[in-house]
Amino acid sequence: MKTRFRFEKLEVWQEARKINQVIYRLTRKFPKEELFAMTSQIRRASISIISISSNIAEGSGRNSDKDFAHFLEPAYGSLMEVASIFYLAFNEGYVKESDLDPFFDELERLAKRTVSLNRSLSVPTSKTPFSRTRPPALGSRPSTLD
Repeated sequence: MKTRFRFEKLEVWQEARKINQVIYRLTRKFPKEELFAMTSQIRRASISIISISSNIAEGSGRNSDKDFAHFLEPAYGSLMEVASIFYLAFNEGYVKESDLDPFFDELERLAKRTVSLNRSLSVPTSKTPFSRTRPPALGSRPSTLD
């Protein structure tokens, strides 16, 4: 498909689209009695994943880095929501660890890329988890064990 928009070139947007496909594939295996409970919640959170790609797309179309940064924050929160719900699905036996581990690796990678993209923007302050200052390296702090 032809690339038409700026956001289509962002790898973080492309990854968010792929993760959404994985979510739908994993939730198809859930029991029918969960269709309107956990499956519904995960898919709504998955829509948040769609929202992740949508927020990235919308933010990239804004006229300022501050607006873009604003749209990345709910995208990150949606990633955390999806991870939390999949832990519950794992606890209930609806998803296997062998499926969950690679999925969580993808979620973690996307979360880190979302944070990195946010930090790369020219915005002096932002809400957590996107602080603009990096914590000091472990070696540079005085030890409390001395």
